[in-house]
Amino acid sequence: MSRPTDRLDRWLWHARFFKTRSLAARIVSGGGVRVNGVRTAKPAAAVGPGDVLTFAQARAIRVVRIAALGTRRGPAAEAQDLYDDLDPPADRADESAGAPRAGSRPTKKARRKLDDLRDPGD
Repeated sequence: MSRPTDRLDRWLWHARFFKTRSLAARIVSGGGVRVNGVRTAKPAAAVGPGDVLTFAQARAIRVVRIAALGTRRGPAAEAQDLYDDLDPPADRADESAGAPRAGSRPTKKARRKLDDLRDPGD
């Protein structure tokens, strides 16, 4: 009896880890995904419930266990039912609350400090 499986790139897209399936396939092809601890470069690699995936997403390393296979790319709440997150919640909170995001505007106080560093002769 064989277990149900799906393509790795399609599952990552269904679970909403990547915005497009081609982006998921590109990450997998670049060797950025491990299935059960083994690096894979095949977007068509078969994955199923119980497999553990490790991959980089944004600035974080994600570790998830596949709980179910998706039939469509549905809403986020439906996508979260497809996996069990094995990352400790405290680690994710620390990463997101760290330094200010790139592109955010500095405060007036921070701008004054920057001006003083650039032109200390004033």
